[in-house]
Amino acid sequence: MKKFIGMVGTNSDQSTNRRLLQFIQKHFANQANIDVCEIKNLPAFNKPEDSVVPKEVQNLADKITEADGVIISTPEYNHSIPAILKSAFEWLSYTSQPFIDKPVMITGASYGKLGSSRAQSHLRQILDAPELKARIMPSSEFLLGNSLQAFDENGILKDYKKIEILEEFFNDFVQFVDITNHLVKSNHSRQKKQSFSWENNDN
Repeated sequence: MKKFIGMVGTNSDQSTNRRLLQFIQKHFANQANIDVCEIKNLPAFNKPEDSVVPKEVQNLADKITEADGVIISTPEYNHSIPAILKSAFEWLSYTSQPFIDKPVMITGASYGKLGSSRAQSHLRQILDAPELKARIMPSSEFLLGNSLQAFDENGILKDYKKIEILEEFFNDFVQFVDITNHLVKSNHSRQKKQSFSWENNDN
């Protein structure tokens, strides 16, 4: 069975993106073991005085490294992703770089009609950066608009058409993970990770 990480892309305690990942976790439990991970306890990105990666950051990096793939669910703030999600990527890109060659599926929920479409587009650009270099599933964009009304009291999506779309995306992602990880293993591209050192970086 596949092992996935679900990253809640916000620090909001009432986020519908968390509810979406929790639904995905339960709905696809027979296909994958999905660990929903929070980023709200990560410190804001800054070079540590002792050059030691914070424990919370290292724990998340280790989980991503060990996972077969990552599902990121992001809201949209001012046409982009939340600052805390950007900060999390800064930590991960300037430390162990666990996203390099990691298969990623992007989802998003928003209170409005657009379902975080612009934030998802921005997130794709970020994940394509050299220090992240994730393998992003192409031609996929799961958008959950009007998310405050999207779930019932049990956390289940009310719209069966949305569930069908999500099932198609998830099945595609499982195949994408298999293909990507096979290619990565064949090409040994993980060996191309940059060697990062705080001492040799001026940021």
